[in-house]
Amino acid sequence: MQTTEIYAPVVEQLARVEERLKSLVRVKFPLLSELLGHVYESSGKRVRPAITLLASNFHPHDSSKVEIMASAVELLHVATLIHDDTVDDSDFRRGKATISNLWGRNIAVLVGDYIFASSATFVCDTEHIGVIKRFSETIMELSSGELRELADSFNPNQTMESYYQRIYDKTASLFTTAGETGAILSGAPVDQSDALKEYSRELGMAFQIVDDILDFEGTPEEVGKPIGSDLAHGILTLPALIAMQMYPNDNPIPKFFVDRDDRDMLSTAVDMVQQPVVIDAAFAVAEERCSVSREALLSLPRNPSRDSLEELLNYVITRRN
Repeated sequence: MQTTEIYAPVVEQLARVEERLKSLVRVKFPLLSELLGHVYESSGKRVRPAITLLASNFHPHDSSKVEIMASAVELLHVATLIHDDTVDDSDFRRGKATISNLWGRNIAVLVGDYIFASSATFVCDTEHIGVIKRFSETIMELSSGELRELADSFNPNQTMESYYQRIYDKTASLFTTAGETGAILSGAPVDQSDALKEYSRELGMAFQIVDDILDFEGTPEEVGKPIGSDLAHGILTLPALIAMQMYPNDNPIPKFFVDRDDRDMLSTAVDMVQQPVVIDAAFAVAEERCSVSREALLSLPRNPSRDSLEELLNYVITRRN
């Protein structure tokens, strides 16, 4: 099922979120307008704001503040991508040249900061101190995730626990906030907001694990970067960690981390990670996360939004980009 079908219960709300995002491009500063326009031309699937909107549909509410929050969630995601691309020296994102590639790193950082600030103003408009606090904590977690990744680059002695903490910080924290705040702003009772928080956290973990699998199992066209790119940059993800556990003797990954110019060793390492037994084991972990996420939904009343949240889990496991 495509995301357009999954988003059916919130399609009108999502259109209003999209209009809010596009309104930011209409600034009087021509350079800034051009930069923001470039950012939104390469927009993604809007998974995070859709989660915020769907999570709000278990309790009667005025949707305006939820839509504002959904816009803030997407803006924070976009700002993070710009900063990540700048830190990682990425030339392309979703097949389009990055801001740092076209305009340079300094401008990219400033554009990311501008969008960060825009997301914060939106959150303040919700007038909910708990939501504002959670949003601030999420920015801290996102930054911590990026710092963890940089600190651990080319370190072969990482644990599964450190990997899971990193992907929670870098990815799942924003998914968690998307679902939890949608429920809170709808006025849902605590048990419902807790269930949606758990659903969103586990969905976010699965989402990043699948991303990490696609770095080895996808094609350059699907993932928008060369296969094995994470490993080439010294980033150990779940498939690589599983491969190191399965093949502890004479493993090529630590050897490549010592001699980063040895492209033959990198190719050998990528071939090892691409083995079906490794990829299947990584997918099994993602599916387990989705099972926990699906279990959290069972306490919620059955309605079209719950059905969509369930379908989103299927989409995460089967997506190719």
